[in-house]
Amino acid sequence: MERTVDFECCGLHEVCEKDSLRALDGVEYYEDEELDRFRGRTSYSAEETEEFREVLYTMRTDEVAGWVHSLEQRQVNLPDELKDEVLLIVGEQGQ
Repeated sequence: MERTVDFECCGLHEVCEKDSLRALDGVEYYEDEELDRFRGRTSYSAEETEEFREVLYTMRTDEVAGWVHSLEQRQVNLPDELKDEVLLIVGEQGQ
């Protein structure tokens, strides 16, 4: 049985279910579209790592986990040099 979803918003929910369903299907960008050129890469130069770091430190700390998830969805690997920094930021959000 194929399930269909009505994408018309009924206006009865605080957050429209239509928007929630779209978020599941699409990739959210954090003003970092330029990082897509690194899709599939596993190593980066110091300058390229700085591009990731610049994005990381210009976003709100509560967005970092979502940003990492977005990178994963886009098959963009986080530079190894930033992984500890990201873990510290995300860990602080969980406290």
